[in-house]
Amino acid sequence: MSSPESTVSSEPGPRQTPWLAIFLLVMVFLLPLATWLLLPSIPALGRLPEFYSGGTTYPASQLRFERQGALQTGVELPLITNVQILDFDGDGKNDILYCDAGNNRVVLRQLTSDGSTSDQTLIADIAAPAHATPVDIDGDGDLDIVVSVLGNIQPDDGVVGRVELYEQTPEGFVRHVILDDVRRVADVQPGDFDGDGDLDLAVAVFGYNRGEVLWLENRGAFQFLDHHLYSAPGAIHVPVADYDGDGDLDIATIISQEEEELVAFENLGGGKFKTRSLWLTPNMDLGSAGLIHADLDEDGDEDLILPAGDNLEDFDAYPQPYHGCLWFENTGDWNFKEHRISDLGGTYAGDVADMDGDGDLDVVLVSMTNDWYSPEHASVVWLENDGQQNFKTWQIDNQPIHLVTVAVGDLNQDGLPDIAAGSLNMRKPFDRIQAVPFWIQRAKKGAPQ
Repeated sequence: MSSPESTVSSEPGPRQTPWLAIFLLVMVFLLPLATWLLLPSIPALGRLPEFYSGGTTYPASQLRFERQGALQTGVELPLITNVQILDFDGDGKNDILYCDAGNNRVVLRQLTSDGSTSDQTLIADIAAPAHATPVDIDGDGDLDIVVSVLGNIQPDDGVVGRVELYEQTPEGFVRHVILDDVRRVADVQPGDFDGDGDLDLAVAVFGYNRGEVLWLENRGAFQFLDHHLYSAPGAIHVPVADYDGDGDLDIATIISQEEEELVAFENLGGGKFKTRSLWLTPNMDLGSAGLIHADLDEDGDEDLILPAGDNLEDFDAYPQPYHGCLWFENTGDWNFKEHRISDLGGTYAGDVADMDGDGDLDVVLVSMTNDWYSPEHASVVWLENDGQQNFKTWQIDNQPIHLVTVAVGDLNQDGLPDIAAGSLNMRKPFDRIQAVPFWIQRAKKGAPQ
């Protein structure tokens, strides 16, 4: 038993104020509130190098382009996801085919000889179309339309995507759902992949956290069997070409979510493919925004061209020093050499054509997220090829802004390439708006036409 002198007193001491606990409790409430209030304004606060690289502007184009139509104010913000220039109705004149995800429709814009336009809705009530691919899938001599259905233009990992084929008939378009129960579909491109004489389809399922690349085997009578090629989120485009020169069609894609990489699927014949990794960047914020193929150096093989500048995942979108356009030169045996050919801030889409008639291929680019708070910054540029794949950038226009898709073609039958684009307005500023602008190229005085 302990003695009275060794007994420890149980009397409580002076009460201590728990300042640390109070401080932490206050911060739990204040930090989220401060973040909510301040983060959206960070890009607008200025031009800190770690946040903002500055907008890009270039010398005025030596080719003369006239934008048609007026900028719109006080209108519903357009959400155009794709434009193409082609002779859809077979009358010998090119039209503009575009996807309007804001109004869930596919539209044909026709130009008249006096310069006016008329829009015809070909397909209505289709949830956020990402791409419309005109192709005579049934071989009856007219163009059907294969639509890549996002289902939701906002980020969504649900099973909301589809591939829908609209058969053109004298009575109108007949809808066939040829792929269902998949995530958001961004692109579909045709090709006879199994060598049986009919057209199959390559499919980019963008999804969000999950995505994939498929090919759909044409079984006839608008029935297709899906074959899985690759699993990765963010497959944007699936350009089809004979990349290895062996006589059959291969598939390429750009993956843009968890990783940013170029992947190809080598056609081995008989519906078999070999996956080939072509390029992978350590910059997970590069912002790959699309992929097209063209023989840019005209050496007889197909190269790949990658516009990069998508940063819509940010609270606000602004240019970065790594935005621009990459050309992947096909050097043979599935090797592609990377070349940076543009630094346009917020680059989102491109097309290829001989813009100046000198016999080599140039590149046209549009920007979604250049610095629009300074009105001089470029929204449309063309890259002049000197014949040795050295490119000089010329500014065609600084408005409208928020352009995400572009196509080049002769819209007025004068032999000169014109330009059409589409705007997707999801970030401030909400001005200088035109849903589907197009530019007519005018010949220089005294120049042959």
